[in-house]
Amino acid sequence: MDRGRRKEEVDRAYEIQAKAAVRGAAQYGAIGLGLAAIAHYKWPSFRRQTLPFKAFLVTIVSVFGLCIHAENALQSHELEQRIRENSIRREARLDLARRGLVATETEIAKWKAEQFARQQAEARAAPSAAAEQPATAAPASASEQ
Repeated sequence: MDRGRRKEEVDRAYEIQAKAAVRGAAQYGAIGLGLAAIAHYKWPSFRRQTLPFKAFLVTIVSVFGLCIHAENALQSHELEQRIRENSIRREARLDLARRGLVATETEIAKWKAEQFARQQAEARAAPSAAAEQPATAAPASASEQ
């Protein structure tokens, strides 16, 4: 994998993790705030605690939610990447075996580069092929008939 694609993958993983962390902190922060409000009205000993201590407890719950959600999102993303990478490597080993080559790491990397170049060429050719085809006339609507 070249450095550019690697950087894109890292940035994508960071984006996924950051979004999940914010969502988790908000959810667990709301839960912590609700629990602090309930405790304030139900237990006189909690009511006597200082506001900074209550805020500290709510913050602990928020940070816990942030960490849990961020870690779960990152692990899910990594699992998806491993599954995708394993299927690509399986396909590469099969294709290289059909060609009579041993599937070494170098050969698999070359195969991936060939596939990536082929996909890029097909992506560039698809818009030009669509532009060359004549557009079909749209059917007339009921009000035009």
